[in-house]
Amino acid sequence: MSNALSLLPLWELIVLVVLAPTAVAVGLQIVVRRWAGFERLEVNNELAGFLFGAIGVFYSVLLAFVVVAVWEKFSEGQTSVARESAAASALFHYAEGAEPQAIALRDRVVDYLKLTIEKDWRAMAAESADLETSQALDAVYRAAMALNRTGTRSAPDMTAVFTQVDNLNLARRVRLHLSTGLLPDVIWLVLFAGAGLTIYFTLFFGSRNAAAQLAMTAILSIVLTSGLVIIISLDHPFSGPVHIEPESLEQVLAAETGH
Repeated sequence: MSNALSLLPLWELIVLVVLAPTAVAVGLQIVVRRWAGFERLEVNNELAGFLFGAIGVFYSVLLAFVVVAVWEKFSEGQTSVARESAAASALFHYAEGAEPQAIALRDRVVDYLKLTIEKDWRAMAAESADLETSQALDAVYRAAMALNRTGTRSAPDMTAVFTQVDNLNLARRVRLHLSTGLLPDVIWLVLFAGAGLTIYFTLFFGSRNAAAQLAMTAILSIVLTSGLVIIISLDHPFSGPVHIEPESLEQVLAAETGH
């Protein structure tokens, strides 16, 4: 569900998650006031206020915790892409030389970067990995081993080469893992149920100033559901209106190929 929501344009997400529930909450507030009357609702204010405070604090803490958690994971995705580009750049330097095996290693890294940018990024939007990119990474390993067999590079140099190939692989694994979503379904259930219960708990209150009560209900709904929009936007770091671009990989590729 979160992936489907994260793929929506930002304005559609705001309409669906923020404006629609807020309109429903305000509409129900009007209906309940007319049906129950202010006097009957006012009786609930003391007890409902105490319970609402407890529920509100719990949900606010939960919402803030989840926002921080998904932001940290989003930042981890950015870091993994930076490490991937750094590993590719290092491989180009370590594979300098006119030997056919060195040229082949550089070519395989170029192939990997192109496929990552053109295909792996699109695959991650669908929570999957591109097979051709995986095969290109395997080809990088084979090219590194072929360079090692030539004996033209020292053991420390080849250790550095294999370390960077492993870094390339690890960064991609982190990227693919994060692309599947950061939160389990049970957290989403609690987030949406908690938002609904917190917002619609305001129906038990009664205020002499109806306009002020409706405004407060709308403000509460907008604040809580805006938090949900942030979480949905960040939950899939490589898809949707807020996502990580392969810009650093493109820069490394351009530096090597000249375009």
